Amino acid sequence: MSTVDPQSNHGPCRTSARQRSGPLSVAGGLRARRGSLPDGGGGGGGDPVAVRALAKALAPRGLLALGPPHAARPGTGRGLMSTTPLQEGQVILSLPESCLLTTDTVIRSYLGAYVAKWQPPPSPLVALCAFLIAEKHAGNRSPWKPYLEVLPEAYSCPVCLEPEVVELLPGPLKAQAREQRARVQELFTASRAFFSSLQPLFSEAVESVFSYGAFLWAWGTVNTRAVYLARGRRPCFSAEPDTCVLAPYLDLLNHSPAVQVSAAFNEETRCYEIRTGSRWRPREEVLICYGPHDNQRLLLEYGFVPPRNPHACVHVAQDVLVQYLPAADKQTGRKISILKDHGFTENLTFGWDGPSWRLLTALKLLCLQAEEFPRWKKVLLGETVSDTNEKTSLDVAQKICRHLIEETDAVLQKVSHMKAKETALVTQLTLVETLRTEELKVLQATADTLHCLQAASA
Repeated sequence: MSTVDPQSNHGPCRTSARQRSGPLSVAGGLRARRGSLPDGGGGGGGDPVAVRALAKALAPRGLLALGPPHAARPGTGRGLMSTTPLQEGQVILSLPESCLLTTDTVIRSYLGAYVAKWQPPPSPLVALCAFLIAEKHAGNRSPWKPYLEVLPEAYSCPVCLEPEVVELLPGPLKAQAREQRARVQELFTASRAFFSSLQPLFSEAVESVFSYGAFLWAWGTVNTRAVYLARGRRPCFSAEPDTCVLAPYLDLLNHSPAVQVSAAFNEETRCYEIRTGSRWRPREEVLICYGPHDNQRLLLEYGFVPPRNPHACVHVAQDVLVQYLPAADKQTGRKISILKDHGFTENLTFGWDGPSWRLLTALKLLCLQAEEFPRWKKVLLGETVSDTNEKTSLDVAQKICRHLIEETDAVLQKVSHMKAKETALVTQLTLVETLRTEELKVLQATADTLHCLQAASA
């Protein structure tokens, strides 16, 4: 395949005369961050040589915040660390527009003519995936080779997990995982005709280049690593939002829920910038926050589970919600309908500080006695209907919590047995084990809180 440099129409980005941010360096290699399987092989984001090669390739285009490599101090892990102090509000990474991989990159490339004439127009996501697959296939001929070599060889979003591993996920996440898999498979099937139109670019059969495995890797790359940058609608693409942009080197920063940073495209400098919201000491890993997400969301969208996540919670599915209600309550169906109409059947959770307000509110409505039911609107407004209702809802919450603790313990035992037998699945099973272990901690904290609440209401 003949490829052309997608940046051939752009020289190095002109940077403004602002103070250069403190240098960042490779900290013990790069963890295969945001959805990559640990030790996934290849570059995988874990090869410090590949990371240095990427930094060297981007430097002529104006990448700021580079420095010599240093070994990570114990406990730092892999990532990017600062070699000098970083002050609050300081730019720690500045990536010029010419370094970003966007749909503009695709249009300017050898794929542009094929995208422009295809009907119905492909989505921006499919165009990005097609470009990534083609460039990876090009190997050493690709001008994006330095970036491709730091990308993981595989991802660990649920869509990439084996079916028997997905079955071990919590119920709400399992349902989302199945939906995710169905969407990706449907997108691949709908895109195969477009991929076939690219045959003139390849000497091999296009089906072997644009396989489902290749598409899954490209989808994982965009889904787990892209930053948000809204772009205007163009007739060569479908009406889906064009907001995904790949930012080489910037996407090596790891996540921490505790840090405060701002990330945005600077229209004046035409650079995507990361600014600190706090100070960093020298040789401390520089982290960013992907958002206040719970562990199930982070696993679904990014493929990892952080320890001690302050936003961690355990979701309660509707079937579990009603499992411990009195079987003789003939109004349960009506109560569920009310909760659905008012948005109280989703995002019902146990957290580090106990049951969420939404969960308790739903339980209070479900626990209303027949003579109390006409006052259900008061419950949704946060008012107390009766002491009996308050106590009953706490009792049901405790039963649900115990049920989830027992279920989580059982799954952890099953995972342990499977890890001993299914050696090929150890990495994926460890991911589920981490999620379930963190959720068990949350449930145990909830159980303690509920015990205190029940004692206070006795």
